[in-house]
Amino acid sequence: MCKRFLIIILFFVAGSAFAQDPEFTQFYANPLYLNPAFAGSAHCPRLNLNYRNQWPALTGTFVTYSASYDQHFDAISGGLGLLVLNDKAGEGTLTTTDVSFIYSYQMNVNREFSIRAGLQGTYKQKKVDWDKLTFGDMIDPRYGFIYPTSEIRPETTKSFWDFSAGVLAYSSNIYGGFAVNHMTQPEESFIHPAPGSKLPMKLTAHVGALIPLSGRRNEETYISPNVLYQLQRDFQQLNIGIYVAKPPLVGGLWYRNKDSFIALIGLQQGMFKFGYSYDLTVSKLANASAGSHELSFSTVFPCHPRKKRFRAVKCPAF
Repeated sequence: MCKRFLIIILFFVAGSAFAQDPEFTQFYANPLYLNPAFAGSAHCPRLNLNYRNQWPALTGTFVTYSASYDQHFDAISGGLGLLVLNDKAGEGTLTTTDVSFIYSYQMNVNREFSIRAGLQGTYKQKKVDWDKLTFGDMIDPRYGFIYPTSEIRPETTKSFWDFSAGVLAYSSNIYGGFAVNHMTQPEESFIHPAPGSKLPMKLTAHVGALIPLSGRRNEETYISPNVLYQLQRDFQQLNIGIYVAKPPLVGGLWYRNKDSFIALIGLQQGMFKFGYSYDLTVSKLANASAGSHELSFSTVFPCHPRKKRFRAVKCPAF
């Protein structure tokens, strides 16, 4: 019943101060979701698949899927990307589906430093399964939920456009970026009018470095310290972590402020990359949530040689 009550609250105040975007802890395994400026940053066609199950021990878990494809095109001096995301809350009681179209432009400032800027347009749809909701007038004192509700069924689907942008700056071994999601803060309430129901803007800043263990610039064995900060209305999140790579294996440890420790293991074999991460919850939900599980798969397909000078972004794959 607690789950159903929560979903009712989410339904009527969608977009309020409690709203928060789905998150992935394998940030760089889902680059287009992290920052639209990553579109085309690998030059060759790239496919990413991601799955996250957050707090599986709780009734009404949060399950999120995403798939993305991106590629650089010399003719437009940038990259194109497609990102599809599906998020289910409360066993599908509240479902969000995003389809995003991304363009990024690359500018080589000099031989060592490049900048990419990305624009993203997202068609967003939210659905509520009304038949999974329960209300007080359905309760019989002895037999529980047996009566039909007298509540009036509103529109259960809400669709709208959303826009985001990002910038990425990088050299051979240092990178950083900034992204703004939901720039227009679209109205996402199912019921009109609904004050305070705009989708809150999300700000993301991330920075990191690749440090070759041998001192050679193109060394594949490296450590990579990283910091990521996100702000969405009253919600703030600071992630500090480090990756260690010795092909074909990659390991990582992250700390998310007052919430969880994250452990990651990845495998890079040829053109394929697989990753698994586990969030160990350390907040008040620690004994009830069973953490969070995340899987990622990525592949970069072979492509024609570069006709123009192109510098790929060197950052962790997970």
